Formats: sequence, C-alpha cells, structure tokens
Amino acid sequence: MKLTLRSGDWTTLGKQAYAIRHEVFVVEQGVPEEVELDEHDPVSLHVLALGDETPVGTGRLLDDGHIGRLAVRQAARGTGVGRAMMLHLMEQAMHRGMAEIVLHAQVQAQPFYVSLGFEPEGDVFNEAGIDHVLMRKRLR
Repeated sequence: MKLTLRSGDWTTLGKQAYAIRHEVFVVEQGVPEEVELDEHDPVSLHVLALGDETPVGTGRLLDDGHIGRLAVRQAARGTGVGRAMMLHLMEQAMHRGMAEIVLHAQVQAQPFYVSLGFEPEGDVFNEAGIDHVLMRKRLR
C-alpha cells in the first residue's frame, strides 16, 4: 500500500476525515454522534492518510498541543498508518513551537502511544463510554 499524508483544515479535509471517524468511533465503538463532532474541528490542523489514494486514517492537532480523534479504518490497522499520522502530527507540533503534546488514549491503545514516547499520567477515566488515560510527551 502506498501511503500519502495530507494536512489541512476542516473545510478541506473534514468530509473525508469525518467519514473515517464516523465509521470507527460511532459505528464500530458506539460513541454518540453528537459527542464525536465538536467545536475543535474547525480550528484544528487535520491529517488524512490515504492508502493507494483511498482515505484510511485521520487525526487532529489542536492549538493547545492536544492530539485527538486518531482513527484508522479496520482494514488498514497494523500497517503503520497510525504511527505515520502520529509522527506527522508530532512534527507539526514541533514546527509550531509546542513544548509538549498530550492526548487521551483509549486504554487498549496505550502501548502504541508508549512506543512513540508518551507517558501515562493519572488515573483511567471514562470518555464517551470508553476507558481512557491521559498521556503526555515532551517535545523539547
């Protein structure tokens, strides 16, 4: 699979990004649709991963250094799409002068984020009906 990453705003990438997020979060994981979309989408940097020109993953970076809404379609999981998007978003955060980045990791995804240098912080909490843990990574 040839992987291409595109960055942009919600106006440019939102339709394709939302289709992936809806499939992964709403349909697959049961997150309420009204929780999945929020006020951060229009003001975030979004990344869209294309596998052989087909949208397979997405994520976003907020101005405060929070990475979120990382989603990879089931057929593309385990192929490096999530890692490529995270590395891209971390690079974008560094270019924006951010000293650290944070995210709310689903508990089962914690080992993935640890492999990228994130450290868990605090207790497990419930977000949208799914157990999460706050994770943080210093960039400089």
